[in-house]
Amino acid sequence: MGSFRLSVSTRRLAAVALVAALAGYVGVRSLVGHGTAAPLQVAPIRVAAAGTAPARAAPAALLVVDVEGAVRRPGLVRLPKGARVADAIARAGGMTRKAQRAGVDLAAPVSDGQQVLVPDGGAAAAGAGVAGGAGGSAASGPVSLSAATAEQLDALPGIGPVTAQKIVQFRQQHGPFQSVDGLDAIPGIGPARIAALQGLVVP
Repeated sequence: MGSFRLSVSTRRLAAVALVAALAGYVGVRSLVGHGTAAPLQVAPIRVAAAGTAPARAAPAALLVVDVEGAVRRPGLVRLPKGARVADAIARAGGMTRKAQRAGVDLAAPVSDGQQVLVPDGGAAAAGAGVAGGAGGSAASGPVSLSAATAEQLDALPGIGPVTAQKIVQFRQQHGPFQSVDGLDAIPGIGPARIAALQGLVVP
């Protein structure tokens, strides 16, 4: 009988221990399941300061060109980069009725500080014995290397038709002349020829 009672007591203790273990396990799970949630992380929102003006692009630099001769409003005009002789003449009010249109290369680009000279055909036509003669293409002033036609350049002393065409091609490829000394880059024109052209041509 004593042995039987000991066995029953042992079984009861084992059962109580098992129940206690299960209760502890359930309690731990309950605590974990109802734990405090981690705080929600909210990214800060950046707000632009009131009154802050948006950045503005810097104004584009303008070219200052002197337009003279047979135009309605001769003088200084301001043009954006990449402008042509036609733009400069238009800004000066356009050509007058006496302007010699054939003596101006309207497609030539202009540079800052350049002078665009529109020849007056009235005086040349009056002095020419035959229309279209040599006197008809003469310009009343220095010839612009950056705006003159091949015919005008050909009329300069020491500049033939071949060299005149080279000058036109050079400015089309490299832009307007910055100085008369830039003619040194043209094959066939040296320092002596440039010295002879001083006063007769402008950039």
